[in-house]
Amino acid sequence: MKDTSFFAQLLGITPPWYISSVAFNKEDKRVDIFIEHTSGFAFPCPKCQRLCSVYDHTCEREFRHLNVFQMATFIHVNLPRIECPEHGVLQIISGLGEDNSGMTYEFESLVLDLEQECSIESVCRLLDMNWHPCWGVMKRAVERGIERKAHRIPERIGVDEKSFSKGHRYETLVYDIDSATVDYVGDKRDQNSLEEYYKQFSLEQREKVKSVAMDMWDPYIAATKAYIPEAEKKITFDRYHVMRLVVDAVDKVRKQEHRALMEEGNNILKGTKYLWLWNEENIPPYRWTEFEHLRSLDLKVCRARAIKDNLRNLWNYHKEGWMRRYFSRWYFWATHSRLGPIVKAAKSLKSHIDNIVTYARHRITNALGESLNSKIEKVKRLACGYRNRDHYKTAIYFHCGGLDLYPRRKPAAFQVINA
Repeated sequence: MKDTSFFAQLLGITPPWYISSVAFNKEDKRVDIFIEHTSGFAFPCPKCQRLCSVYDHTCEREFRHLNVFQMATFIHVNLPRIECPEHGVLQIISGLGEDNSGMTYEFESLVLDLEQECSIESVCRLLDMNWHPCWGVMKRAVERGIERKAHRIPERIGVDEKSFSKGHRYETLVYDIDSATVDYVGDKRDQNSLEEYYKQFSLEQREKVKSVAMDMWDPYIAATKAYIPEAEKKITFDRYHVMRLVVDAVDKVRKQEHRALMEEGNNILKGTKYLWLWNEENIPPYRWTEFEHLRSLDLKVCRARAIKDNLRNLWNYHKEGWMRRYFSRWYFWATHSRLGPIVKAAKSLKSHIDNIVTYARHRITNALGESLNSKIEKVKRLACGYRNRDHYKTAIYFHCGGLDLYPRRKPAAFQVINA
């Protein structure tokens, strides 16, 4: 039939395989293609490639293929099983798709393309699929990607946490700073969470780590010191989290002063929260006049903001000694400001100064982590949140892991020799 020869060319079917029939169902918008093979052929053993005679056939297998003329297309085949003298009775490699996927390589690749741009629910609607097979494509992609990934620890890593759901449920994330990818996702954010990552590698591998960027979270510090040789010289407390500590202190000063002024009937600080938290370059033009007016007043929050802004200059220095001297002057100013939250923040930074100034040596931050966190938040919004922790981790690896996700076509059984 003409339609069978057309589909044979379309699918690249070659002897001993041929299309026995094609069925169209206009109501269901479906095309079913049935493939068989001629007799008298030997097929290679999937393990040793020895040509073997056919033992029997499997039950009919169905593979979803790319749509033809906007109609869902399915390929049906009874795969031969061969009898190998060495390995026994085995099913041949189909060359159509991965075992038990129910999809051809081409269709599974299309699903992966769409899943990188859309939510699972959107892909299901676009391709008229059920949720579980669609999710299975993502799960298999992550599994094969992790299996293919080289087992090595990055030279420069970043450590951060990401909330999984409400109620202070977190995941520990480890980033490869140089490749801008997530290298590991661990449950919770305790010391064991990070230690499980380090335990994957030998001491010789861990010695190759040059720097670790993280926040000032004690469990992460303890885990790194326990497993990374000379960790004291390699840990760098992330600039974002250092500044976050002081920014939060500025906001506490604003709240205290706002309450005190409101008791006197003065609401000048009402609605000004972000004027004190934004960096000057980020203040919207339409609020500059208001900011300049407030800055001219004798307000405690003005002094707190000035101290915060001054600390930003710390990371302009390229020597640890210069950073220490600058911090000492800043610390004196902050601790003599008579602003309780600022004094507390300054003392906290003082206790961690050794691993703040290591920035001069390593020049790394967790800015990548914050960028990937934004991407992860986008993934969560697309999925309307994740109730299943394993699904959440799979989605992070899929979108941020830099993995080799796509299936690779295995040698097909179409290339055979006449027995």
